Amino acid sequence: MASGLKPFEMRLGIETSIISRTTSVCCKAIMKPDPPPTPEEARRLALAVIASDPFPQLATVDGDQPRVRPVSPVRTDGFTIYVASMRSSGKTGEIDRNRKVELCYLTQDHDQVRITGVARLITDPELRRQIWDANPLLRTYLKTIDNPEFMLYCIEPRHVRYMREWALEYHEVSIE
Repeated sequence: MASGLKPFEMRLGIETSIISRTTSVCCKAIMKPDPPPTPEEARRLALAVIASDPFPQLATVDGDQPRVRPVSPVRTDGFTIYVASMRSSGKTGEIDRNRKVELCYLTQDHDQVRITGVARLITDPELRRQIWDANPLLRTYLKTIDNPEFMLYCIEPRHVRYMREWALEYHEVSIE
């Protein structure tokens, strides 16, 4: 090993210190966008992230164990998100025991929005009908709006944060 490289580094064909310096330079350019978004821009960007991700991740709590799964929102009003569920699903039981939830939306470029909120069961017949009528998948799967398995939740936002890809810094987003 006349080159002074360790066997793993030799297989890579480059020195670790070069990788480290290059990664550091690249990440600094990506990690701290300059300037940070204005409040209006952060809101616009956050709404764009939500619009681009049809399957955000929903986090709930099962006792002392976090649970995360993809969901398909059935309606979105700004940062207020509506999610359907089945009465018999684990998600429904978890929400019944602890209504605090979080949604995480992610773009293909890894921008993300996190909505921390409270899940409220929707029982209003008119709102349930509006969402039912607008969602063919609900109608196909559940057959009738009166199906006792049909649960509809509104995730009421309490806190919204936006982060650009790998920025490692969240920007608070106005819910209003």
